[in-house]
Amino acid sequence: MAMKVFTANRLSDGTVVYIGPGDTWAEVLDHALVAATAEEEAALKTRAEAAVKARLVVGAYAMPVTVENGAIRPASVRERIRAAGPSNRTDLGKQAAI
Repeated sequence: MAMKVFTANRLSDGTVVYIGPGDTWAEVLDHALVAATAEEEAALKTRAEAAVKARLVVGAYAMPVTVENGAIRPASVRERIRAAGPSNRTDLGKQAAI
């Protein structure tokens, strides 16, 4: 099974977030919980569905990732853009803080 994290957009401000430890939704991908088994993915899906129902986030879904040198990396270009910010304005989004 491919490794996955669950991502969504926080309803209060639209920020891209990822399921983190405990009851948190992390803004930084490296703070996300990674599912490496079907059971772990099912558990994260249950948490994501509960957060959608509670109107904390919207559009939650599983996102394939890789782990390179301990860092979580999105498997697709679309998700790399969502994680960093707009590709045409590197002065905006999370990439601007780097």
